Amino acid sequence: MSIISKVIGDKRQYRQYRARAAQLPAHYRDAVEALERYLTYSRSWSAEGLMSMLDDLVDLFEQSAARGTPVRDIVGDDPVEFAETFLRTYSDGDWLSKERRRLTDAIAQAEEREGAR
Repeated sequence: MSIISKVIGDKRQYRQYRARAAQLPAHYRDAVEALERYLTYSRSWSAEGLMSMLDDLVDLFEQSAARGTPVRDIVGDDPVEFAETFLRTYSDGDWLSKERRRLTDAIAQAEEREGAR
């Protein structure tokens, strides 16, 4: 498996996402690219989690462009807060969430073993 496949999963799905983003009007495209950069660098994603998030991001901006919704109305006054709220929706797809669950499960198992003695 190539490194690209490990990072983004299905190349075709990623290319489709990029093509959809490229079709957006320039100001929406600029916003999507900025959000994509922040979202992808702020967490370590599984390929499935990343593509799910990016597909939903471009969906949001496609729908907003069709309605003529201004970019600021989409992201609000604080783009970082918007991005962090958006990220929380997809936290199950990032590696940190998986490691948190793994840690919690390991401690629970240790506690069970401790109680069993």
